[in-house]
Amino acid sequence: MYFDPVEAMDRAALEELQVERLKKTIDNARNSPFYSEQLAGFDTADIKTASDIAKLPFTTKDDLRNQYPHGLLTRSLDEFVRLHASSGTTGTPVAVFYTQQDLNTWADLMARCMYACGCRESDTMQNMSGYGLFTGGLGIHYGSERLGMLTIPAGAGNTKRQIKLIRDHNVSVLHIIPSFALYFAQKVQEAGYEIEDMPWRIALIGAEPHTEEARAKIEEMMHIKAYNSYGLSEMNGPGVAFECLQQNGMHVWEDAYIAEIINPKTGEHVAEGEIGELVMTTLTREGMPIIRYRTRDLTRFIPGDCACGRTHRRIDRIAGRADDMMILKGVNIYPMQIEQCLMSMPEVGQNYLIELVREGVSDQMKVKVEVKDEFFVEDMRALQGLQKKIAKNLCSEILLTPHVELCQSDSIPKAEGKAVRVIDRRNEE
Repeated sequence: MYFDPVEAMDRAALEELQVERLKKTIDNARNSPFYSEQLAGFDTADIKTASDIAKLPFTTKDDLRNQYPHGLLTRSLDEFVRLHASSGTTGTPVAVFYTQQDLNTWADLMARCMYACGCRESDTMQNMSGYGLFTGGLGIHYGSERLGMLTIPAGAGNTKRQIKLIRDHNVSVLHIIPSFALYFAQKVQEAGYEIEDMPWRIALIGAEPHTEEARAKIEEMMHIKAYNSYGLSEMNGPGVAFECLQQNGMHVWEDAYIAEIINPKTGEHVAEGEIGELVMTTLTREGMPIIRYRTRDLTRFIPGDCACGRTHRRIDRIAGRADDMMILKGVNIYPMQIEQCLMSMPEVGQNYLIELVREGVSDQMKVKVEVKDEFFVEDMRALQGLQKKIAKNLCSEILLTPHVELCQSDSIPKAEGKAVRVIDRRNEE
């Protein structure tokens, strides 16, 4: 059993708890070099409701990079027991430090997430995610053990070994990246196994944005229930929000976080149900609290109550990022729009790639699409017809016609870890 009564707390009492914890977070944050300046002169007496958090300044990813490595720490370095960090491929990485208490809190939140979507201590969970500096692997691992599940740290890749572990140990819960789930289902069938004979029943999917259509394809191909999750390293990692059995939005654990949704341009709160940028504040992290962090992720609060009985607000699946929007010929396009369109077509396989190129003075979009074997035929007219169909469907969604290139299954290189969906070649010679 891993249901915390706080999950069904009355909204008024929950907000009172948030205010209490926010004030403590502000006082604690002032012990770090960064927030000692950012919050100088701010009186916590001005925080009377959770919405008063809007009086505080935002924190950005650039702030976190600029404070690398220790500018956000509120404790001496010898009090920390874990470090996770972003890859740093685009410059200075973002480092996140954890005390032992922070790790305990994170494991508790992750166990609550898993319990909410039907995982129980009688289950066996296979973690098919990468470990190391990436928060997803260890975050899920410790949450699974906290819940009491037998936990197999399989790691990423090695499909044959994954299949053997699943079959030998009757694995019922998978933690798997969405793009790999689609690939893995195909490989299980190619290995001669019937999908319906596999023991799994729950897939925990996350780590990369995906559409409802991609989730539906995973559930159809694997004969499994796939539950969406949301997390980010700056807020611990996975465990920030998770779907319950209703699969109607992800509950944010509001006893541990305050979530806001703002207009990315003005910084003002948007109306209930309107899409905007998600802003997050930690309420229970002691070693490295972060206040009003601009995630750049676009989502909305889902109005109304959830049938599961949990009172914590739900956010919709991530619609895209405020900083990954592509602008072509004056049209704003998000990669998720393209995935939504492609994954809804029965002819489309598991992988695709968007390439932005410059032809003369004009920017163009090329979309490479893997086609299922039964549709990748020698009949050129049929292939041209499918090519035109995909291009037409994409045009209806993104309001411009990309060049569509049809590819055979498994012909588009797969990235290790998160899928690479967009390559910008416009500045290449």
